[in-house]
Amino acid sequence: MADPKQLSQEAFDRLSEELHDLTTRGRIDIARKIETARELGDLSENGDYHAAKEEQGKMEGRIMHLEGTLEDCVIVTEAASLDEVTQGNVVTIRYHGDTATEKYLIGSIEERREGITVMSTGSPLGAALLGAKVGQTVSYQAPGGDLSVEILAIEV
Repeated sequence: MADPKQLSQEAFDRLSEELHDLTTRGRIDIARKIETARELGDLSENGDYHAAKEEQGKMEGRIMHLEGTLEDCVIVTEAASLDEVTQGNVVTIRYHGDTATEKYLIGSIEERREGITVMSTGSPLGAALLGAKVGQTVSYQAPGGDLSVEILAIEV
């Protein structure tokens, strides 16, 4: 069994709201779409019906995903300090030999924020960044070979 997903309270609340919305309003809306499409006649050639059923399937898949995530998660508090990279931090890095900087949110895709790319702690770079401090250079194995990055800033 996989380790439980770590979520901030904010992400847990957001996902709980999404689940509630999908299991109430979402299911009612889909049921209406399917019923309206059925009234159009022959289901075998009814594009609206098939589209509504496909939408229903995707929504039910998302509901199952949310239920599983929320059922098997651990709520983590924000990082107590900004001394080292932990899950939930936003880290600014610069690749060795490059002048451009990049920002990543370290953690789960469910923690995503607008404008910041999420870096999983299970990825080679994400794992290498955990525990690193500002000014430190860490190396990791990428598909193209070893890469090094310097940690420029750590934010919550």
